[in-house]
Amino acid sequence: MPTIRLLIEYDGTEYSGWQFQTNGRSIQEEIEKAIKQILQSELRITGAGRTDAGVHARGQVASFFIEKDVEVYGLAKSLSAVLPKSIVIKEAAEAPRGFNARFDATQRRYSYSISRVPTAIHRNYCWELYQELHVELMQQCAKEIYGEHGFRAFCKVQDDFYGHRCTVTCAEWVEHKSMLNFEITANRFLHGMVRTLVGTMVNVGRGHTALDDFVPILESKERAAAGMSAPAKGLVLEEIYY
Repeated sequence: MPTIRLLIEYDGTEYSGWQFQTNGRSIQEEIEKAIKQILQSELRITGAGRTDAGVHARGQVASFFIEKDVEVYGLAKSLSAVLPKSIVIKEAAEAPRGFNARFDATQRRYSYSISRVPTAIHRNYCWELYQELHVELMQQCAKEIYGEHGFRAFCKVQDDFYGHRCTVTCAEWVEHKSMLNFEITANRFLHGMVRTLVGTMVNVGRGHTALDDFVPILESKERAAAGMSAPAKGLVLEEIYY
């Protein structure tokens, strides 16, 4: 009666998010349907990151407990064969009993991509933003979120059950030709946090918000003080750490 751990990649464009929903297709629902078809077991899986509608993943991790023996060799390939082409199970392995993909995770890493020029190939995976951006100011903003802070101002849901404090261990903007990427790693993320951080830092880069206002926004605990939420399509869940 093993616990199974899955490593998952998906294109979130056509989905209402990771978590099961009654009014739209979810990644979780599609994988549970595939498990039912391959393993003849109806069960719930737990994802490490509950990505929103339109958000992608290269390194999502999910786990489930099943009350029968499972041959994990070839399971990833079998599940991928019956899943939509937009979802791939990269690995399947047996995990220690009681392993929980969400609550055992120690760090999560996301990236957000901005294209400075029109792009046909990457249009579903980046925010196409053509205005001049002062990246050095955005980099200064990123430095301010290192360490433990309350991120209530950047959270969609103000009454987060687990509180609003997160510990950020990496936050930086990286330029590569016409692409601008924001990389962030933290022990946990609030609902909508990365996209709102990106939107607020872009406002600073555009000159719409003063650099000196960024820390007061962080400390305000008021969502209305922060900037817009950046489009979902630029966000990727890159990796989960245990």
